[in-house]
Amino acid sequence: NNPDVEDRRGSSGGGGMNFGGRGLGVGGIIVLVVLSLIFKRDFLGLLSGGGGADPNAPAQGPVQSSASEEQLKGFVAAVLDSVQTTWDAELPQQARVQYQHARLVLFRDAIQSACGFAQAATGPFYCPGDNKVYVDLGFYQELKDRFGAPGDFAQAYVLAHEIGHHVQVLLGTEAKMRSAVEQHPDQQNALSVKLELQADCYAGVWGHDAAAHGILETGDVEEGLNAAAAVGDDRIQKMSGGAVNPETFTHGSAAQRAAWFKKGMSSGRIADCDTFASQ
Repeated sequence: NNPDVEDRRGSSGGGGMNFGGRGLGVGGIIVLVVLSLIFKRDFLGLLSGGGGADPNAPAQGPVQSSASEEQLKGFVAAVLDSVQTTWDAELPQQARVQYQHARLVLFRDAIQSACGFAQAATGPFYCPGDNKVYVDLGFYQELKDRFGAPGDFAQAYVLAHEIGHHVQVLLGTEAKMRSAVEQHPDQQNALSVKLELQADCYAGVWGHDAAAHGILETGDVEEGLNAAAAVGDDRIQKMSGGAVNPETFTHGSAAQRAAWFKKGMSSGRIADCDTFASQ
């Protein structure tokens, strides 16, 4: 069981809904085997489910889940451990800041967080109010079906991006951004884009570390870049049938997101992810 995973799928309203369409591929199982060897933990054991419970979490009923959803849960838990192991080492070394683990909350349909009420439709998100990443596993099926970004590394990128927001909190970047928005509310969208692109770059920093440990396969980087591009503001606006309006962007264009992810992936350096200094 991963103590950083809080399974609240039985308390957030989803009932017995199965997202089953996707099991863990051979590539994903290989990743888990390599992660087990590198970090001396039985990641394959995570495939049977389990996860740490928060004593403050509301009471919940039994979790009804398909075998493929449990496999996906195990994979996500393993990725979380890998990403946080990277930051355990890199944050003190590169920024002289001690890394503090975030927690991953799995939910269905809707959930109450310290940042307010959230629905699955909002997608995965990080809440700085409680230092938790919230994920409805059904999002990953949507990533594949709606956004055309399948693959294990594409799924890993999404989680690594959200942990990137946690790193921003630990480095004080998120607090500086909130202060800047209060002083210049007209720049809120532009500042949001910079924050999101930096989280993409931080996801790339993890990817660089994963590559150094030999856990990436041929095509994995393309999967990550494709996932970054798939959730670009311009791509989403086009899919919604509207005109592309850069002034309303809050996350960055597909090209920007892929470029910053690639930058972090190439160098592995936090200093190279300063989107706020970049025009």
